[in-house]
Order: sequence, then structure tokens, then C-alpha cells
Amino acid sequence: MKEISREISETEVDELVGHLDFKTTAEIEIPERLVDQVIGQDDAVEAIKKAAVQKRHVMLIGSPGTGKSMLAKAMAELLPKEELEDILVYPNLEDPNQPRIRTVPAGKGKEIVDSYKQEAMKKSQARNFFLFTLFIFIIGYSAIRGEIIWGIIAAAMLFLVSRYIFPKEEKNIPKLLVNNKDKETAPYEDATGAHAGALFGDVRHDPFQSGGLETPPHERVEAGAIHRAHKGVLFIDETNTLTIESQQKILTAMQEKKFPITGQSERSSGAMVRTEPVPCDFILVAAGNLDALTGMHPALRSRIEGYGYEIYMNDTMKDTVENRRKLVRFVAQEVIKDGKIPHFDRNAVAEIIKEAKRRAGRRNHLTLRLRELGGLVRTAGDIAKSENSDLVRVEHVLRAKKIAKTIEEQLADKYIERRRDYRLFITEGEEVGRVNGLAVIGETAGVVLPIMAEVTPSLSKEEGRVIATGRLQEIAREAVMNVSAIIKKYIGKNISEKDVHIQFVGTYEGVEGDSASISIATAVISAIENIPVYQSVAMTGSLSVKGEVLPVGGVTQKIEAAIQAGMKRVIIPKDNLDDVLLDAESSGRIEIIPVSRIDEVLEYSLRDGEDKDRLLDRLRELMD
Repeated sequence: MKEISREISETEVDELVGHLDFKTTAEIEIPERLVDQVIGQDDAVEAIKKAAVQKRHVMLIGSPGTGKSMLAKAMAELLPKEELEDILVYPNLEDPNQPRIRTVPAGKGKEIVDSYKQEAMKKSQARNFFLFTLFIFIIGYSAIRGEIIWGIIAAAMLFLVSRYIFPKEEKNIPKLLVNNKDKETAPYEDATGAHAGALFGDVRHDPFQSGGLETPPHERVEAGAIHRAHKGVLFIDETNTLTIESQQKILTAMQEKKFPITGQSERSSGAMVRTEPVPCDFILVAAGNLDALTGMHPALRSRIEGYGYEIYMNDTMKDTVENRRKLVRFVAQEVIKDGKIPHFDRNAVAEIIKEAKRRAGRRNHLTLRLRELGGLVRTAGDIAKSENSDLVRVEHVLRAKKIAKTIEEQLADKYIERRRDYRLFITEGEEVGRVNGLAVIGETAGVVLPIMAEVTPSLSKEEGRVIATGRLQEIAREAVMNVSAIIKKYIGKNISEKDVHIQFVGTYEGVEGDSASISIATAVISAIENIPVYQSVAMTGSLSVKGEVLPVGGVTQKIEAAIQAGMKRVIIPKDNLDDVLLDAESSGRIEIIPVSRIDEVLEYSLRDGEDKDRLLDRLRELMD
């Protein structure tokens, strides 16, 4: 049994925080630059620095929450802000439907627009003074002649005619399309999920299109994300969700460094309006999971691959003193970034790092899914804040772990509760051909997976079959076939005239992976040999065709599911023993049995007796 202390000692706290001497995260120094705050992505940081200097495009592929958007923001900070420009759109007197574009150094755009407005105001005041003087003259002259009514009519007609005689200076004022005044860094535009006008610019709808009330075309032009990212970074996550046409337009903008704005939206009346090419000299940071590559325009991918960097983000980093110290800094960074939660004390930080070890799913590693870990930090902070605590303490973190569960973890809780109510799995007694396997939902939640096996006379006259039900995916089906090979080789019984039925109970979501291999083998062997299985035992592990128990993923989450279900023992691969990291609430509540071969699995799961002893002796003789 793997013993894990319920209390974290001072020695363990000191080890978890990398032997840093601090009382609260308020004492931790935070780097000023974002690029220096990135944790565990050293190769990506180096590539981003080089790309910023050489102005190369970048593709970041990896799991959500590993820092892709943070790297893109960091890249914007590294770009020279001295090169920033404002973009203005001017009316075109020769062709109103093709507004003119002009670029000026950052900050000059507003000065130009203001000067135009001041000039327009002077001209408007002079025109109004002239009209007012003329109006008074007409009224006065009419009064002298005793024709005041005709004078008022004449003045009103003059006022209406003046609207067409005198030009409106406001229509000639340029519009500031992109304003980079007072920007401390190069632009960073997150265009994730942006389409059509939001991405490429648009021409707004004008309900008044005639009669002198219409808005000038240049004033209806709106910049897109590609234009606002001029001389900066355009970040697009899940690039494959963009249409092929949109990806083609992005490629064109990248190549030409200019892209005209025209009406994009359904209600846009600017179909006739098309500006001169608008500058969009941006660096593209495309991001996504691995599946983003399959839906990406080949030419766009080639452009990044040939003229930039492709980077695969790390999910974990090695559990070293240096990296633990980086996670201490991460907690401090999250507190500062949130701005609404108290700082963490030393023990609370240690609990966060312990959770980072648990979520890594690999021995001697720490998770880099830092968005999820940051969610735990903020939840613990909110709990402390609601209690008017001046610091976040370890009890707040432990309570936050219960509250800040993922959807998969909440689903797993309901899954276990529902199956316990309807006795889809049992935790007491013995039963032939029934095993409590363990599985994971998503990457964070473990569930109990009941597996049943039954051996019947074959329906086929030629040979028996292995029939598995429960929406098995490809890898799971292959695992079933491997188990059947082991049974034929080591059990020594002729099952060619038998049908072996294997049922994965209640697997409405489907089964993928081979971590249920030892559970399948135990259920089938129990059914063939008619030896009951202890129902207080749960198990997980892959199985080779030679009967070796191989390591699997999510072992900690699976053990927690077994504890929640009320199991007394759990069998895991021996190679996974160091991957087990239970929290204080779960540790010590279940006996953990590491195994390396199928005979060891059967020894701990089958009911004791002469039949079991004969089976194990025969099995070990063939395996040794």
C-alpha cells in the first residue's frame, strides 16, 4: 500500500516551493516583460524572440491554456513601437466610392483630423454669419416695404437653397481609421472567432443614402483586425475554424501587406464602396490544437512554415527546483493580474504546486495547463475574499478544488452517483465475470467502468467469436483482441467453440484507449474459469500480448473515482506508482496495489480457493 501523509510537513512545503524564502506571494518579484513571465516554454520563447526581430510569422500548436496567447502578446511587446503608424481615410472627390488612404507617424493622425475640424468650424462660422446677416437684411428690407410675410418666405427659401449652394465642410474631414497615439507597445489584435467585417474591415450601412442627408462613404469605412494589427501582431486561435475564403484573404494580406476595405456584412450598403489598399503589415501568430492543422489552408500553412516558425507547446515541464520556483512566481503573477484577490501564504502556494504535480499525469513533471491552474488560484482567492481573510491559506485552496471542478469532473461525480443509485456497479461481495474497471472523461475526471463477461456456446458452426458491446472505439477494440490472444495462449482452454461476450456497462459516451485491458482479461478469465471477482476491487492497466501490465494515463484521477465509489482496493500498473499523487482528503482511504503481470492482477482480484491456485500455477508456469 502506498502511504501518503494527510498533512503537509514544513519540510515538504519547503521542497514544493523550491526552497524559496518567503511568507506570502507579495514578496515574490514579477518580471516586467511578458516574455519573461512565460513558464515552461523555453523553446517557444526563443522562437518568439527571433521571430520578433526578423518579423516572421509563427504557428503555435498545443493544448488549451499552455500560454499561446500570452506568447503572442509578449511578441507585440518586443516589436519596435517607433515604427507605428496612424491610418487615415479621406474623401475622394473624383470617385466618392473609392476613399483614399494615407499613413502618418503614430500620433499625427489625430492632429490632422483636429486641424481639419478647426478649419471646418471656421468656415462654418463664416458661412453662418453671412447667412444670418443676409437673413436680417431680407427681413429688415421686407419690413420697410411692408411685406414682412414675403420677406420671411424669401429668407426661408434662401436658407434651404444654401444647403445645396454652400458645401458642407464636415464631409471633407478625414476619418482616423487606426489610431496608435500614446501606445506603449506595438498593436496586439486577438481576432479569434472574428469573421467578415470584424476581420477584414467593413462599410457601415447608411439609412440616408440621398437627399443631402447621406453619410459620406469615407466616414462609413471601419477598420478590420488585420488593419488595427498594422506593425503589430494579429493573433488567431483555432485558425481552422475560419473559412477557406477567409484564410485565403489573410494569406493575400500577409503577402501584399495591404488590403482594401469594402462592404462585408449582409446589411452593408457599401457594396459600391471600396477603399484604396489599406496597410496591414502584421505578424500572424496562428494557434490551435493538433486538429487545427488538418483544416488549415495549405498555402497559408506553407507561408508560415517557409517564412516563419512552427512551435509545439509543452503540456508539462520537469519537476525541478527551478521550475517549482517558476510556479511560485506564477501564483504571484495571477494574484497581481487579477487585482481583486489576496496574496497566498507559503502553505497555500505549496498546495497549488502539489496540484500542478497531480494534474501533470506524469511522474516527476508539473502541468503547464496554467489557465486551469490559474482558475484554481482565482477560486481560492475568491473564497478567502468572501471570508475577509487577509491571505489565501491552504484550507481555501482545498475548498477551491471542490468548487473549481471541470465539467468533466462534475459529470464524473454525477456518473458515479447515478450508477451507484441504479447499482450499475457494486462494491461488495463477489461475482463471476464482473469487474470494476476505471476510465477517465476528458483529461481530468475518473469514473468507474463496470465490465461484464459471459461465455456461451458458439452460434457459428465454424468458430467462436469475441463480441464486445458499448460503443468501443478503434483502440479499445484492438485491446479486446489482444486480451483474446492472451486467453488462448495462457489459459490453455479451447474456446474456439465458444462465444465470449464482453459488455461495457452504461458507456453511452463511448470507450477509447486500452487502459481497460486488465479489466477485460480478468472478467473473461473469471467467466471461463467460473471464479468470482472481488467487487470491492477496481483496476486499470494496459496489457501486452505477453501478459505484461503496461502503464496508462490519468491514474490519480482513476484512483480518486474508485475512492468516491467506495472501493477498498485499486490495482494499477507498477510503472504508474510514482504517478499517484492524492490530495490530503483522498490519501490513505484506499489500498493501492501495483502489479506488473496479469497473474498478479488475478491474484488480488479473484476469490481465494483451489481453482484460483491451480489457475495461477498454470499461468505462471507458461509465463515464466
